[in-house]
Amino acid sequence: MTAAQLLTFISAALLLQLTAGIGVLIWRRRAATTQMPRLDQPANPVTSSAAWPEWRDFRVIRRAYEDTTRSQCSFYLQPADGLALQSFRPGQYLTFSLPIGNAAVGTAGRNITRCYSLSDRPDSSNYRITVKRMGPPAGRPELPPGVCSTHFLDRVREGDILKVKAPSGQFFIDTDATRPVVFIAGGIGITPIISMLRWCAAEQPRRSMHLFYGVRSGAEQVFRLLLNELAQTLPNFKLHVVFSCPGSEDIPGRDYQHVGHIDIALLRAKLSPERQQFYVCGPPNMMQSLVPALRQWGVKDEDLHSEAFGPASARPAGSTTNEPTTGAKTSFEVRLKRSGRTLVWDAQDASLLEFAERQGVSVDAGCRSGSCGSCETLLVSGTVQYIEKPDYEIADGHCLLCVAIPRSALVLNL
Repeated sequence: MTAAQLLTFISAALLLQLTAGIGVLIWRRRAATTQMPRLDQPANPVTSSAAWPEWRDFRVIRRAYEDTTRSQCSFYLQPADGLALQSFRPGQYLTFSLPIGNAAVGTAGRNITRCYSLSDRPDSSNYRITVKRMGPPAGRPELPPGVCSTHFLDRVREGDILKVKAPSGQFFIDTDATRPVVFIAGGIGITPIISMLRWCAAEQPRRSMHLFYGVRSGAEQVFRLLLNELAQTLPNFKLHVVFSCPGSEDIPGRDYQHVGHIDIALLRAKLSPERQQFYVCGPPNMMQSLVPALRQWGVKDEDLHSEAFGPASARPAGSTTNEPTTGAKTSFEVRLKRSGRTLVWDAQDASLLEFAERQGVSVDAGCRSGSCGSCETLLVSGTVQYIEKPDYEIADGHCLLCVAIPRSALVLNL
């Protein structure tokens, strides 16, 4: 082979390799575009497209306070990669990884995972969440305020990038327009309810709906203008605002309809006896009293959907497992491998997550209901029982602390 022939052969090989590489690159880009359409393409309002894996960068494009005390703020988010949003079911939430880095509260050098409900109907241009500044726990003024809510309200600004997981959660609206709906919200628990209500207003404006919304006073009420507008424009929507401590500027009939708390007596007085779908979201004390009372009233589990926020969650209706609760009344040794501690499970806590937190063990936790996977932990040895059926697909040899209790002695990689 001559030098000229050898040079021609090498050039042809290089050209073939370059062409193949360009072809693979084009194919990958087309595949990515097929899986994640661009922002200007329409999104299905309820059904979900393929979720993105793990974390995705989102840019904060807008902040807006929703109450007169400026303690509750909405954040509007767009994907930093310019590709389209996954749609979601109204009522679902987003999971965030937040670099708090505050040595004063023991979080230096690690991220904290939290879940926040989407507070608007599906929109192809952005997501919206609404965050309330949380103070110290009731009766414990010596403890620090809510770490993540403080971070959002004090530090997150327009243009900032946040790491976000795809929408998830099992608390979402039934799309059957023939089924009457009763929404019940306490405090910032209104956020997933607003998402459902806004979707119904756009897609099913004649659907029969009631909203019972409880807050302390008008100073803490969010989305006031929106709710009043919906009450005036939707023919079958009834708004019931309940203030526990009305302010001097709050006017009965204009700002609120009832004084006190949302309870069964109020619901029975305002609702017809027909079968209805109930969606309840609020703080733990409200959930622990109202959800059992609704069952006692005769509301069937399949018609009762609930989601709590805060450090303790009410068990969602119909989500319990059929496993025998052998671990609930038995003491077990729980060894924490990484921290070198040995503890005793004494059935005082609702889950291994609450048990670990009571013992001062730091654990990433988001949804606290078995959906987001943030608290997934390597189960070195032993077996657990799930008090609620997890939605998250648990890796082999791991467990979800937020919905698990021991069924034997455990060794956890904590």
